[in-house]
Amino acid sequence: MSQTKIFKSDIDMKLEKEKNNLSILKEAMNKSRTNTHGMLGILNSFENRLQKLESTIEPVYNETEMLRRRQENIEKTTVTLDNVLGYYHVAKEVENMIKEGPSSCGLDRYLAQMDRLKQAMQYFESHNSKSLELLDVTRVFEDGTEVLCCEFRSLLSRHGRPVPPIMLLDLVGDEEIPSSDPDVPLEHFPEKIVDDLGQIAKWLDKKGNTDKKGNTAEFTKDYQTMRGTAMLKSLQVLREHLKSASASSGTSIQYIGQHSPAPTSKFSRSKETPVRKSKLKIALHLKKKAQTALLQSPFEQTSKGHRRQGSYNDIVENLDVEVEIYITQLSALLKLMQSEAQLMSCIIPDKNRRTVFDGIVQQSLDSVVSEGEMLATQAKKSINKHEFMSVLSIFPVVKHLRSIKPDFDYTLEGCSTPTRSKLASMLSTLGSTGAKALEDFIESIKNDPERASMPKDGTVHELTNRTIIFLEPLLDYSETAGAMLLMHGEQAAPSEAVDAKKSKMKFADYMTKVLSALGLNLSNKSETYNDPTLRPVFMLNNYNYILKSITRSELLNLIHLCNKDVGQYYEDQIHEQKRLYSESWSKVLHYILEIDEPLSQQRLMMPDVKLKDKEKQNIKDKFSGFNKELEEIMKSQKGYAIPDQELREALKKDNKDFIIPRYKMFLEKYERVNFTKNLDKYIKYTAPAVGVIVDKFFDTSA
Repeated sequence: MSQTKIFKSDIDMKLEKEKNNLSILKEAMNKSRTNTHGMLGILNSFENRLQKLESTIEPVYNETEMLRRRQENIEKTTVTLDNVLGYYHVAKEVENMIKEGPSSCGLDRYLAQMDRLKQAMQYFESHNSKSLELLDVTRVFEDGTEVLCCEFRSLLSRHGRPVPPIMLLDLVGDEEIPSSDPDVPLEHFPEKIVDDLGQIAKWLDKKGNTDKKGNTAEFTKDYQTMRGTAMLKSLQVLREHLKSASASSGTSIQYIGQHSPAPTSKFSRSKETPVRKSKLKIALHLKKKAQTALLQSPFEQTSKGHRRQGSYNDIVENLDVEVEIYITQLSALLKLMQSEAQLMSCIIPDKNRRTVFDGIVQQSLDSVVSEGEMLATQAKKSINKHEFMSVLSIFPVVKHLRSIKPDFDYTLEGCSTPTRSKLASMLSTLGSTGAKALEDFIESIKNDPERASMPKDGTVHELTNRTIIFLEPLLDYSETAGAMLLMHGEQAAPSEAVDAKKSKMKFADYMTKVLSALGLNLSNKSETYNDPTLRPVFMLNNYNYILKSITRSELLNLIHLCNKDVGQYYEDQIHEQKRLYSESWSKVLHYILEIDEPLSQQRLMMPDVKLKDKEKQNIKDKFSGFNKELEEIMKSQKGYAIPDQELREALKKDNKDFIIPRYKMFLEKYERVNFTKNLDKYIKYTAPAVGVIVDKFFDTSA
């Protein structure tokens, strides 16, 4: 029971506590309700006051806004009225200034006045298209536009000059392959003039003389014509400068003959024409290569009485200096085009640039292409005449053009298709001409008459000389020549990709065919000699000259790309021809080798040996026969020519090594034998004397 009482007592206490809390909560709610009613009353009062204030202020605001708008409209009307009134008087106000041109007031102010006239025109056209004021404003505006066009032409004319040749040559400089850098350092106009031209062009394009059909504005046509003429004139002046410099310095490049000095540079140093190194490096290098080959030709060497004068000078005397000038023109044209594109970007609006640029380059491009086609035409004529050395000029042109064509293509990007295809067409023409020259050259070797110009002394044939002098300069153009054959030859495959490796391989194959045709023709020619000894001499001279030439010029390294046995083949042929030549001693050896009725050495060594008359006569016949045949062989072989000194001395040494030891043994065998009372009659030559005789071989003056 006690626990129940305690539990009940706790419940009663908690209940009492909760009742107190409930009464406190009710009291708080009553206070909150009172405060809420008070706040609502205040807010309602504030809202009523705001409504009264709004109803009072809104009419005032609306009235003020209306007044502001009226003031604004009045001001706008006043300004518009002033402008409109100005439109009625603007023609008279600016007419004198417009007629005097920008020089009287400055270009910026002049263009501002032209803008006023343009606005007046637009106003009258919109509001009163039949007013007299419109006619006046239009007349002055058109006069102003014409003045701006004249000023544009005048600036172009006064400040636009052909680029000086020296500047162009400096720009081309030492570059064998011009750069595609678009920032070409050529200043056609002062910076201030470029800015003025740009301002005028921009204004004319937006507000000036565009024709009714929206075609290119008249000023762009003027720009196109005048800049195109300036570019063409720059090339012409450059050409004239190079011609006059070449003529005045007396160093136009010619292939030298027997009395010519060493190769000289294209321009001499002078006050009027400073030297610029390597301007014409490509063409000049070709000519120096051919010139070197000619200097080392057997026809231009003094070979102890066997000089061949003028054998080839008539063919290679004068490759035209025009080729050198043409290569320079190609590089100069590229630089001019690049600089012109850069200049045009500062003046002509973007939408017209490609069309204008297309027109600017037409004359110059046509001129250069026409000259290139003339080179091809002249080369074709030379091919028909079998004057193949003249065709060599094509190769440096094609090589140079192939190297800079990507830059031309980039510069001409966006121009019309006919314009972009001109250089490609010319390159194709030159390439096909070069390929035909190479192929016809082989045919000319094959068809060279067997008895044509056969040297009586067995020296190097003129055909061999021509062949080597034609081939050696092509070494530096092996890729170019190979590409010609791959793209334009009889077995051409134009659709295949042409790279440097394929081109070199093709040219190496071509060289092999040339040498093969040459060897066959020479072999046939050698058979025309009646003297059997002269045949191996002739072939030996030619094989030796070919091998030395292709080794010296490094043509052999190129040929080995296609056929590694060529060098060894010529070595073997030289060895074989030497063997055949040595057979010329057979008649001499017949006597000293005692092929008929030899006497034993033991018998001759016996003291007081007595020879029969028949034996004595036999010995006499041996010495007489030896003397006769030795003199005969000397007589014939001193008329033979071995133009190569190294080969000449080697053959003499071989002859001495071949005959003197045998003769010495023969002489020692019989010189103490009493076979005659007149010993000097039969023993005419000692062993050293035979060596002296051999030294007279291949020397007509001996």
